[in-house]
Amino acid sequence: MDEEVLKKYKKSFEISDKVIEFAKGIVEKNAKVLDVAEKIESKVKFLGGGLAFPVNISINEIAAHYTPDINDQLVLKENDLVKVDIGVQTEGYISDRAFTILVGKKTHPLIEAAEKAVHEASKMVNSGVKVYEVSEIIASTIEKFGFNPIQNLCSHGLDQYVQHAKPTIPNGRNTISEKIKVGDVIAIEVFATNGSGMVKESFPILIYRYVRDKPVRLAEARKILEMSKKDFEGLPFAKRWLSGVATGTKLDFALRQLIDVEALEQYPVLKEESNGLVAQFENTIIVE
Repeated sequence: MDEEVLKKYKKSFEISDKVIEFAKGIVEKNAKVLDVAEKIESKVKFLGGGLAFPVNISINEIAAHYTPDINDQLVLKENDLVKVDIGVQTEGYISDRAFTILVGKKTHPLIEAAEKAVHEASKMVNSGVKVYEVSEIIASTIEKFGFNPIQNLCSHGLDQYVQHAKPTIPNGRNTISEKIKVGDVIAIEVFATNGSGMVKESFPILIYRYVRDKPVRLAEARKILEMSKKDFEGLPFAKRWLSGVATGTKLDFALRQLIDVEALEQYPVLKEESNGLVAQFENTIIVE
């Protein structure tokens, strides 16, 4: 890997270390999810990083893709299992990391399972290792705790301005023989559940990403498309980041128009299909 690229990844990692430590101190009972998200995102920028995606704060049976809406009134409660997924980027080079907190308590067996699985998988991520071998370690580690890996969620590669690149490494067992290579940057992202082990798409939709330019009628839609490409650099962005463009029905209509013409991709909230609790842990590794 080019030395300058490596420096940018390391800067993202160093910033994310500080942001994670900060975030752990504000995920607490009675905290508004909107306040927590905005404080974390502001901290990334204060430390000189860019946002690789909106901070995800997903609670209990919600596994991923919940970020607060405009004027969101959701408040954290005692015993909420809260997943915080933070992406920091430096000129597009991303550190993607996540942790889980049980509000008001020290820990939870699901948290221990997810963290242990990331630790064990990270130890074996080397050049020449096959995808199915990493998945086997993730699945077997979680199962030793008596829980299930979420089969249809995956660890993933990272690339410049690309949050999900190759290789894709499922949480569940598989037969994928693709080999990990020197220079790969991989987010080992594990989800453990006491539910059935699958997620389904749900509502609301609060995160979007630029895909391509398309002609659209609404001025607000044209402005959003321009922002998604230039201000957000083609990376995922939050609906609440668009409050200066429009709000309410007008914003929803503009986003719908962009989805309909396939100018934007949407990220539905992902919910454990049997309403099981979900814990997440994630770390980013450079294969050297």
